[in-house]
Amino acid sequence: MAPMTRCRTGRTGVPTAMNAEYYAQRASAGLIISEATNVSPEALGFAFTPGIYNDEQEGGWRQVTDAVHAAGGKIFCQLWHVGRISHSSMQPNGMLPVAPSAVKPDARCFTENGFKSCATPRALELEEIPGLIEQFFHATKRARQAGFDGVEILAGGGYLIDQFLKDKTNRRTDDYGGSIPNRSRFLIEVVEAAIKAWSPDHIGVRISPVGTVNDIDDSNPEELFSHVAEQLSAYELAYLHVMENTVPGSPREDTYDLLMEKLRKLYKGVYIGNSGYDLKLAINRQQDNLADLIAFGRPFIANPDLVQRFKIGAALNEPDNSTFYDGGGSVGYTDYPFLPNDSVWSTG
Repeated sequence: MAPMTRCRTGRTGVPTAMNAEYYAQRASAGLIISEATNVSPEALGFAFTPGIYNDEQEGGWRQVTDAVHAAGGKIFCQLWHVGRISHSSMQPNGMLPVAPSAVKPDARCFTENGFKSCATPRALELEEIPGLIEQFFHATKRARQAGFDGVEILAGGGYLIDQFLKDKTNRRTDDYGGSIPNRSRFLIEVVEAAIKAWSPDHIGVRISPVGTVNDIDDSNPEELFSHVAEQLSAYELAYLHVMENTVPGSPREDTYDLLMEKLRKLYKGVYIGNSGYDLKLAINRQQDNLADLIAFGRPFIANPDLVQRFKIGAALNEPDNSTFYDGGGSVGYTDYPFLPNDSVWSTG
């Protein structure tokens, strides 16, 4: 199950029993990757999203991991810093969000008062970067203590690490900008920090090589992400999770598939494919050895028993888009129907 922001944890970012129910309902996925989870107060760019940087949040996540494990599933925590995809009203003391460079995104973030245009960020000073990396180290430690089975570092989606990687958003002239190795440095140092908190086989990374969501792009994604895939291979991580389209749910394009096939060969570990998959395509890609695992996102929103429905060819429930980002309610979250006689605790 792919990570999906659902905005259901309230202002404190502390997961509740309702969040535990939601994830336990979907434990038959085998591996769940949690919704994106803020590594610090400054990481916030979407209201009512969870954190993993204080004791209360760690305790809230323990409810979730215990419920998923009781249902026979595994769950990784996706670690998130939005960078420039934020608004000063969401930042401590109303400060500006940070980014590798002060480039305003043509994008919106979800505030307590609905979607608003993102602010022009403040460019990070060189001496601030080690502190950001340390946030991922502490978040990894807390995820481990909260009972997760691993963490996934979000290095895609147009968020902070992606902003360092791609040249549309990284205009730096120091050791974190310019060349591809320099732009990849922040990601690699975050990975190394996470490994200090947990062994590499508990660390995954998510990238979006051709992603343009949140007004991001790169002039040479093939060269950039070939370098990233080769560098990450050396760490023997749990997996590399690849968003294979520019926009989730959009039609697949052959040129993108060719790049993903190259990354699949360059990355020597477990490769998770994501975006634009139906069951037939997922089976074909696995049979052609183009992915080890396939992640499904939106189908799991409306179908907590998606695995069983795939197995028997049952019709899928349609998700209600108006409830994707809700702020706290169970409607469109834990109330989607299971197949008749199917148990919440079934592991398929």
